[in-house]
Formats: sequence, C-alpha cells, structure tokens
Amino acid sequence: MSLIPSFFGGRRSNVFDPFSLDVWDPFKDFPLSNSSFPKLSQENSAFVNARVDWKETPEAHVFRADVPGLKKEEVKVEVEDDRVLHISGERSVEKEDKNDTWHRVERSSGKFMRRFRLPENAKMDQIKAAMENGVLTVTVPKEEIKKPDVKSIEISG
Repeated sequence: MSLIPSFFGGRRSNVFDPFSLDVWDPFKDFPLSNSSFPKLSQENSAFVNARVDWKETPEAHVFRADVPGLKKEEVKVEVEDDRVLHISGERSVEKEDKNDTWHRVERSSGKFMRRFRLPENAKMDQIKAAMENGVLTVTVPKEEIKKPDVKSIEISG
C-alpha cells in the first residue's frame, strides 16, 4: 500500500494502492531484540497484519489471505454497503500446562483484520469465499463497464 518500499522483509512494493485502507507502519517487520523492549502480551502480538495478495483478472478481483492453522469457522468475510471488504479472524491462545517447558514461542495468537475498498465495477452480490490449506480466497466478480453509445450527428447547412 505504501509509496515506501519495505526494506525489512516481505514483498517490496512501491505501488500506491488507492483501494486499500491499510496504513503504512514504518516499524512493521523491523528486527528488534527482545532485550530492548518488554515482552508484549500474546493478545497484543496477534498476527494483526495477515498477508493478503490482491490481483485483478479480466473477470474478477481475487484476494488470497494466508491464515495458517485456522478453520473456516474462525475466519469472517464481510462487505459493507460502502464497498469495503473486511477479512477478519482470531487464533486462540494455546492452553498452557504448568508442567510444560517452553523453549520458543513464535506462533502468534489473537485477532486480525484487513480492509479493502472495492472498485466501482465489483459485483457486490456475487462475492464468493473459499478456504483450502490455510489460504482464504475471496473472489469478487467484475461488472462490465458499459461504454456510452456515441451517436454521430450530421451537421446541416
């Protein structure tokens, strides 16, 4: 979404996306050591920025979101009247057993939400969503934009 490319990982993109409601975070993916900042609670360290690809084909806008380990019941896809697509969900915190010794915790838990403003040519009533192997695919069919009929008028005189 940002005009500033990501230097700290992820895909490098310097293309401005006018349909996205995301806000660029300069500290996202910034490599910080755990010793310099207090440990965040697991609920705050959610996978807030679920990775989403958006491509446009001649027939549709296709969104693909990585939601590994989630069931379809844990993911929600909604569309507002003002043409905003919401993709949200929640991964529950695993229950801790007092006898377990954790050596490393990297998998995040908590809520995530992504929002995208859909273009005018989106068929709002025909949106479909499917999930397979941890990837949510939302397909938004496109309407054919009707070009105005141009009628030539003969000039008399």
